[in-house]
Amino acid sequence: MIIANDSERENLIEGGKRLAAVLEALRAKVAPGVTTEELDDLAEAMIRDDGDEPCFLGYTPDGAGRAYPATLCVSINDEVVHGIPNETVKTLKEGDIVGLDLGLRHGGIVVDAAITVPVGKVNDETKKLLYATEAALAAGIAAASPGNHVGDIGYAIQQEIEAAGFSVIKELGGHGVGDRVHEEPFIPNYGRPGRGELLSEGMVLALEPISSAGKAAVILAPDGYTYRTKDGSRSAHFEHTILLESSGARIITA
Repeated sequence: MIIANDSERENLIEGGKRLAAVLEALRAKVAPGVTTEELDDLAEAMIRDDGDEPCFLGYTPDGAGRAYPATLCVSINDEVVHGIPNETVKTLKEGDIVGLDLGLRHGGIVVDAAITVPVGKVNDETKKLLYATEAALAAGIAAASPGNHVGDIGYAIQQEIEAAGFSVIKELGGHGVGDRVHEEPFIPNYGRPGRGELLSEGMVLALEPISSAGKAAVILAPDGYTYRTKDGSRSAHFEHTILLESSGARIITA
């Protein structure tokens, strides 16, 4: 999406605030004994209570064989992204990590964000994975300026993750957002500076570094949505929707 007027800008910013509030409520809810379905129910209730629309529920991405059946994507440990919380319900356990990926539509505009949260106490390697992936998101956002290229974002993300000793999941990445959940351009979490689509003022993008503590290979589960690491290693995922302004990227879902 390219923001065209003040009304679109205001709805984008307000939608981002609302999504951030839901994710913070979900973060606070995460604890041993909580089920994935409880998290999904909370996300849907909060979005609808504000008069907004869950974007993932009923959404069919290109190539998918069916619509996504939940409001929230909940991905535990080796589940990379798009874990379905309300078909095979799982209970969070001490030491797990859980990715929470959520989108909503406010005033006709879609915003999208994700966090990965520790469940109770986690080991040092897991803490390092979470820190590196969140730092990669910050690096990608810093590289997202008008006049730069998609490759600058991917390069910044890749350098941060690999410098920490982890792997970039290359099959998955960020994307344009705003009118729809997924728009052009696709934004890989790797790349070369100065390559790829030129970034321009007004673009709305969802940047989402996705990393693995082991190897980068992933497999798709029989449910058609859940990606897992092939070697069973843990994965982390952080995402923000950003707006490109003349001075750089504004984080909409902070």
